[in-house]
Order: sequence, then C-alpha cells, then structure tokens
Amino acid sequence: MGRKILFVTTDQQRYDSLGCNGGTVARTPVVDRLAAQGIVYDRAHPASVVCMPSRATMVTGQGVSAHGVWMNGVALPPDAPSVATVLHGAGYRTALIGKSHFEPYFDPFLRFPENRLARDGEFGPHRGFDHMELAAHGAVGFTHYARWMQSLHAEHVGDYYPVINVGLQVNEMGGGDTGAPQVKVNPIPRDLYHTDWVAERALAWLDSLPDDADWFCWVSFPDPHHPWDPPASERHRVGWRDLDLPAGYPPTAAERERILSAKPRHWMAWYEGRVVSNYEAPEAWVPATLTPDQVREVNAAVHVEVELLDEALGRILGCVEQRGWGEDTDVIVTTDHGELQGDFGLLFKGPYHVDGLLRLPLVWRPAPSAGPVPARVAAPVGLVDLAPTFCAVAGVEVPGWMQGRPLPVSEDDAAAQRREQVLTEWDSVHPAGHRVHARTLYREGLLATTYLPGTLHDGSEGELYDLDDDPQQHVNRWDDPGCRARRDELVAEALRLAPPLPPLGRRRPLEAPV
Repeated sequence: MGRKILFVTTDQQRYDSLGCNGGTVARTPVVDRLAAQGIVYDRAHPASVVCMPSRATMVTGQGVSAHGVWMNGVALPPDAPSVATVLHGAGYRTALIGKSHFEPYFDPFLRFPENRLARDGEFGPHRGFDHMELAAHGAVGFTHYARWMQSLHAEHVGDYYPVINVGLQVNEMGGGDTGAPQVKVNPIPRDLYHTDWVAERALAWLDSLPDDADWFCWVSFPDPHHPWDPPASERHRVGWRDLDLPAGYPPTAAERERILSAKPRHWMAWYEGRVVSNYEAPEAWVPATLTPDQVREVNAAVHVEVELLDEALGRILGCVEQRGWGEDTDVIVTTDHGELQGDFGLLFKGPYHVDGLLRLPLVWRPAPSAGPVPARVAAPVGLVDLAPTFCAVAGVEVPGWMQGRPLPVSEDDAAAQRREQVLTEWDSVHPAGHRVHARTLYREGLLATTYLPGTLHDGSEGELYDLDDDPQQHVNRWDDPGCRARRDELVAEALRLAPPLPPLGRRRPLEAPV
C-alpha cells in the first residue's frame, strides 16, 4: 500500500481566516493542528482569482495560458489533462466530492457532462475520477446535492439566498440585520446544509473502500464563498456587533476614496457604481454604499462558515483514523482564491490583485509515516504546484504537461528549487462589454500588476506595492521614479510567462456567464 491523499479545498477563503495564519475570530483547531504537524505556506498564490481558471489549474497542474480556461464561463474540455487520471492509472481509487466547477453552472440545456451526472443518476467516471458527487452554493441547479434536496427536503430548497434575481442577474438583495448584499438568515437545519452534506458524502465514499486501497479524495466545500447564509442555528458563534472592522477597511469615506483614486481607473469606477468589470459581483450594487456594520456582518457570517468547515474536516479525519489510514495519509488544505471582505471598502473579487484575493491558505500535513518535519515556508508557491505534489506523494513521475513542481517542504528546499516568484493572470469580457487583462508577479516582497490594453486601460496603468512597508497595499508606487527599473523588470517577466491572449476567435470560447 502507498500513501493516501486527502485534498481539501474551500471556495473563496482568505489567508488570515485561519488561526495558524494569525486569525483571531474563527476557531479552526483541526486545520491548526495539521499546520503544527506539517508545512504552512505563507505565500501561496492562485493562477487566477476566480473559480473556473483556478480550479482548472488545480486539476491539470497547468497555468491559465496552458489549460485555456481564461475566465469563468470557459469550459475545461472533458479530455483535458487531469491529475486524477494519472493517479487512477497508478492504481488509486479517485473521487471528487463537492464543488467541481470545471464547466459552467449556467447550463439550462445541460450541455456539460458534470451538470448531467445528477440528472442521469450517475457518479462518473469523469476526468479520471471514479466517483463524482457534486454540490454548489445552494439547493437549485443540477448538482447531486440540489437533486437530493429537491427530492427529499423540498421544503428547505428556498431557505438559501437566491443567487439570481428576477432579471437573471447576480442578486444584489440585502439581508441579515444590516441589509448587507448576499447575506441571509438561513433557516435550513444544519444537517441539511451543504457543508455537512459534502462531509457526509465523503465519509460514505471512504467507507466504501477496502482497507488496503490507495485513494485520492478531493473534498471540495462550497463555503465560505458568497452568498453568506450559514444555518441560522449557528449564527450565535460570532456576533457581528462584537467584531472589529478588518485591518484592510479604511475607516472613512475620504480615506477610501483617496486610496482608490491612486489605483488604476477600474477600482474607483467600481466603487462608485459606474463600471462593473468583475464576475459574481451584483451589477446593481454600489460598493460606496457598503456600511461598516455591513462589513462586520459579512465577516461574521464568513467566520461562522469557516468554523463549520473546520468541524467537517475533523469528522473526515476521524474516519481516516478509524479506518487505520492515519499514518499513511497526506492532507492538503487550501482554497481557489480569496475574498476582499471589506478591504478598501469592497466585497467579492475581480481584477483587483491584492493580498485579500491573492494570498491563500495552504497547509500540507505529509503522512506521519513519511517523517515530516514541521515548517513554515515564506518562499512563493502556486496552486499550479498541487498536481505535481500529488504525483510525488503517490510515487509516480510528474507528467511533462504539468507546469508546476512538487511543493518544497522547507525554506532550504525552496531555496534549492529557486522559488523566487509566482504569477497570477486575469482576462475577462464582461457582459456589458468591458475587457480587462492583467498580469501580476510577486517576487521578494514586491507585487507588480500590469494592465494590458482593453476597454478600461490603455496599457500604461499598473500597480506596484512593497508589501514589507505597505502590507495593506494602500500606496501604489507604479509611477514612483525610484521604483521604475524594478517595476519594468517585474512586468517584463510577467509578460514573458503569460503574454497577451490571442484574439477572441482563437481562444477557448466563452460559453456561459459563470
């Protein structure tokens, strides 16, 4: 028997949400214990700060320019390279339980295989996974969770926040105590909530395996992505009135406007409600209307969801131990991208390449039988490195089509691998016609973003932050003469790694809004 792999992802979770990364609100003892036993990465960045491109990178081990999923709504082909296929070929049982989002969700005609699985009563195989049992952020749609709710608990389907409004747009409706967007007091019983359902289905799959199986189980929780509607029975865990405002939230409107005005034009244009250039943010919502109490309530809901995720992970790990697999199981916990969560007076995500979206939680507890040495790694790594790491754990050769490398296990290992930089890409065509193209490189404490020509930028704008001196990224040094040589060096490297995309007709087609 070899080492088993439990890969746990959340959706849209910040680095600072975990206790092991300095978080002080949500209680995360399960992940914190894994961190104490294994390796914590302090500079893990995604290939993209939206779901579909980032998830395509996780399953393929390729950057955005290679796998071609350049924005949400662009499907990863069913025959795309997959680390699950590699592991399955090496004798592993493979499963993905929860959110996949390799294909668009907005699919009323069920064109995409992952949306047809539940309708047809099927669970795979697909993309190298023997078993797929899928969920998303609510109880509508075509996932296995939605069908389960509709069949057995139809009276609770409407408990969730309605993600789409009557105009078939992302819903701007406010709720909770403060009227915060995408917040709802959700009356759903906790044991019907998608976090607990995903954990239960993962437990069921693990229990179906023989004791001597080698397995790769990707448990993909939909939370703490918006809408922020945890079960009402759990809201008592974090009282929003008791929360401090996050460090990244400028306390006055004048301060917010001063900071945003020094950034490229799409920042202030979104804040004022003139331009929406990001997906999954309600087009009818104006960020300038966000109040401090709404920021507190959103954060409280996120902290509650993070606690529920930690408890669900604890239940899965308990099963692993009970089956006698604990000594030989690697556990990797991360997310696909972050969330602004009040930073700069904003919510959600988009072409805003700052730490709230770029800096991700990543914890790897290697199998105890491998004799891991606990460490923190400050050198930059990427989600592109996950698939090669799974291969290394399984003892199989990393395929040549993977662009990442197995994660370093210490600072010395990172230095030997010359881990110096990490790249993030952004390309989008918004339904309103706005086109935004950005390339971001992190190296040696500097974060440089160049905006390529589009409808909002002419190719001259960008952002440069010295994170050691300015951890909140409030001072844009793009036009600082003293930084110009370093800026140009970082931009040139970013464009070398990810040149501009070919014209629309020559890239993978955009097939749905999300």
